[in-house]
Amino acid sequence: MGTAAKAFGTAMAQIALVAAGAAGGWLAKGMWPEDDSAAKAAQAAAAAQAAAMSRQTVAVTNAELRAYNLPERYVAHAEPVQEVDLLPQVDGYIVEMRFKEGDTVKAGDLLYVLDDERYRAVVNQRKADLEAAQAEARRAKRYYERMQKADERGITQLERDNAEAASESAAAAVLQAKANLVVAEYDLKKAKVVAPISGQIGKSSAHVGDYVAPSKGPLARIVQIDPIRVSFPMTDRAYIAWREAQKKGTNKAMRLRLTLADGSEYDREGSWDFDDNEMSAATATIQMRLQFPNPDRLLVPNSYVTLLADLQTPPQYPSVPQTAVFDLPGGDVAVWTVDAEGKVHARKIETRDPHLGWQPVVKGLEAGEKVVFAGVAKLQEEMTAVPVAPTPNEDIDANFKPAVSD
Repeated sequence: MGTAAKAFGTAMAQIALVAAGAAGGWLAKGMWPEDDSAAKAAQAAAAAQAAAMSRQTVAVTNAELRAYNLPERYVAHAEPVQEVDLLPQVDGYIVEMRFKEGDTVKAGDLLYVLDDERYRAVVNQRKADLEAAQAEARRAKRYYERMQKADERGITQLERDNAEAASESAAAAVLQAKANLVVAEYDLKKAKVVAPISGQIGKSSAHVGDYVAPSKGPLARIVQIDPIRVSFPMTDRAYIAWREAQKKGTNKAMRLRLTLADGSEYDREGSWDFDDNEMSAATATIQMRLQFPNPDRLLVPNSYVTLLADLQTPPQYPSVPQTAVFDLPGGDVAVWTVDAEGKVHARKIETRDPHLGWQPVVKGLEAGEKVVFAGVAKLQEEMTAVPVAPTPNEDIDANFKPAVSD
């Protein structure tokens, strides 16, 4: 092969090498005129993923201006305002009972009737004694009056003195007979046992035919049930604060309610009755007493209830669902707010204790601002909030009740 042929071959080889390099570059840069739909799909998926990461589905609500009335709670004890043990005043056999055990009785109601034949006989005897004493008093008085009018020469001074003494003694006998009659009538009256107070009567310790006497103990017990008293211990510090409020008149703005043993709220409010006259040295507390209407007898003496003391006119704060609040490093708390463009921002706030599923905000939030209250865990600053209706659950609804499956 000649020199010219070698030169041509070398040139062709160089051209082939350049062409191969260009093709490799085109392939590397995606410029080779082949089908590029797969690459475009990958780029679109990456862009969609990036957009999705900047958006978050959340539940959004407005901060509401709500009354904040977190009550103070006390363990309280129901007790009757009055309670009486029915002791018989005289002895005798019971001949009649005018009530049923457990009845509600009124003051003055006849409850027990004792056999009063003996007491009637004593009354009649005392009446006879009184009549005899009055007759003797009249005779002694007439005799004394005659002695006063008699000629001083016909009687002695001693006779006049004896007549006067006899008259005075007869008058004293009349007073004694009257007193004896009062005692006999009192015993006769007490043969009928009446209710001294209104209330509920309990189990009777004696029945018709039983012999009763004051020494045998009470017949039954009556406790006043309407109104009823509720007492609770107040600490010395709280008592001082209550006294200060009393001087200012602000304690009258208190609302006093009860929670019963089954957790239900008693439907009537109470009023202050009185506070004890000394502090317990052992517990540093003083007993406070309230009165509550009790027409339905839901409050039973010696039962325990929970006293709720809050304000008649409570303050109002911008409030958010409790699930909207999250912790910040260092112990502070915050909420995610949503601006006009739908972006979320962490906002530090100051709060009071939660009440009924709501968090009152003292500082850092205004009523009407939008906050995220469900879906806060995955939020980041400047994300776009995509509001949706929250799935009902007990975390966002204090009255939530799950469906009952068959």
